Amino acid sequence: MKLPMPPPAFGDLFERSDVRKILLGKLGPEVKGRYEHWDQLRHLTPPENLTPEEWWLGIKMARRGLRQEMPLKDKAGHPFTVVLSDSIQRNLFLIGRDAAGALRGQEASQSEVTREHYLVRSLMEEAMTSSQLEGAATTTQVAKDMLRSGREPRDCGERMIYNNYLAMRELKAWRQRPLTPAAVFEIHRKLTDGTLEDEGCAGRFRLPSEDIVIEDETGRVLHAPPPARELEQRLQALCDFANQSDDGEHFVHPVVRAILIHFQIGYDHPFVDGNGRTARTLFYWSLLRSGFWMAEYLSISSILKRAPAQYMRSYLYTETDEGDTTYFVAHQLTVILEAIDGVHGYITRKQNEQAAAAALLKPGSPLAHRINHRQRALLLNALRNPGKVFTIEMHRGSHGTSYQTARADLLALVAEGFLRQSREGKAFVFVPVPDLEKRLHA
Repeated sequence: MKLPMPPPAFGDLFERSDVRKILLGKLGPEVKGRYEHWDQLRHLTPPENLTPEEWWLGIKMARRGLRQEMPLKDKAGHPFTVVLSDSIQRNLFLIGRDAAGALRGQEASQSEVTREHYLVRSLMEEAMTSSQLEGAATTTQVAKDMLRSGREPRDCGERMIYNNYLAMRELKAWRQRPLTPAAVFEIHRKLTDGTLEDEGCAGRFRLPSEDIVIEDETGRVLHAPPPARELEQRLQALCDFANQSDDGEHFVHPVVRAILIHFQIGYDHPFVDGNGRTARTLFYWSLLRSGFWMAEYLSISSILKRAPAQYMRSYLYTETDEGDTTYFVAHQLTVILEAIDGVHGYITRKQNEQAAAAALLKPGSPLAHRINHRQRALLLNALRNPGKVFTIEMHRGSHGTSYQTARADLLALVAEGFLRQSREGKAFVFVPVPDLEKRLHA
């Protein structure tokens, strides 16, 4: 990866520039709604009568007037800062509306079974892609088969994904707990169990002899984390920040807080391995703790995996520009919004598929000639409630028919390929096939 060009030193620019001319330009912190780094800005056309350096100075002055210092620090002991620019505030509003509020319109009518189906789907997606971001070589299909079947992992890559899935499922129970170093170690142990060369490295800080650097594929150093001797103090500061109430003197938006927790773990790299997975897990924990219930249904790693260079670049932009985390915050906000759109898009798509499949069951349709009214009612119920379990006794009771008739109805739907039959104890149970909508169209 190409390292970004560091910005010109603010003090030097200020001393040799016509500050009055720059101030008359009334520059803001963004360029056409984008929070640009010098590495990108230097290639753009500046406003009339300004050089690129003067343009940058004007933007930096605007940012300095708006920036907020965070209680998290860089390696030199300087506080990280964030600028709540117009685009940042707009995206925070959209996330607050869509991830903490009610579902849109008809989406609210989706059954608990449908939501649970999507929750499992998103947890699998996050577990797979978060682990793949850190080197798990297991293919997506193999990982899905493992998680759905419940079989034990067969190699390190599968174990990473399996651990991630279990940890994500536990987050809802953890959300009421305050974050402590011991809790972070516990999460790290769960995520890395059976995946480290030295199992003794799980759930503890890296040692001075294990100080590491982040390199690109050519071996060039992209980031050198703080020394191991500082990690205890830095993690405690992070926990204090994570547990901070929002009714104090200095308000930090809960989404910004969650993103900065993610950022700081990645920046500090407190562990020998598993830092990225731990950072993203704590991000979800923080959002859930703040009432953003939809966080359970989001998979940010699936989006990060599509453009990992942008993810890394947002870290580098922060490190090369006076610890301004706005670059990272801005990037993560767009990722969260894309993930939220994915949730709504999935629900809408399922609604459309269910409506189209239900139309095929209308009286007089070709499919309706092959099934009776009782079977039609059951299939409509199955479309509204994917994964619902049916029994012969339930079907018999719903339609006031005999046991033999109810049994024949269900077995006929199995023969048609619409239901799957299995045994639980002494009773037979019937579950809609996962692709019921497609089967009805066949």
